[in-house]
Amino acid sequence: MNTDSAPSGAQADGFGEGPQPEGRKSSVRVIKHSIVIAGHRTSVSLEDAFWRALKGIAADDGVSLAGLVARVDAERGEANLSSALRVFVLERAMERRPPDD
Repeated sequence: MNTDSAPSGAQADGFGEGPQPEGRKSSVRVIKHSIVIAGHRTSVSLEDAFWRALKGIAADDGVSLAGLVARVDAERGEANLSSALRVFVLERAMERRPPDD
């Protein structure tokens, strides 16, 4: 069951991942990742490239992946969680991009 619209403000308690594909084609393949948020099991469907980026952001911020997802979940408003995570990664990448000359 995909409860991608779990209530905002939930806490992510754990993750289970499927196999990690390799290569450009595999990076765009959507993979379902199981998550427990506020004691409820749900899943997010994300391309591997976004999942890897989330892991990197969590490491850079010194927080757990579960903590990062919980933060995004708490701030996502009406968006589904998968979409909110993609937008978060995109916005983070844009923040780190050097300004255009």
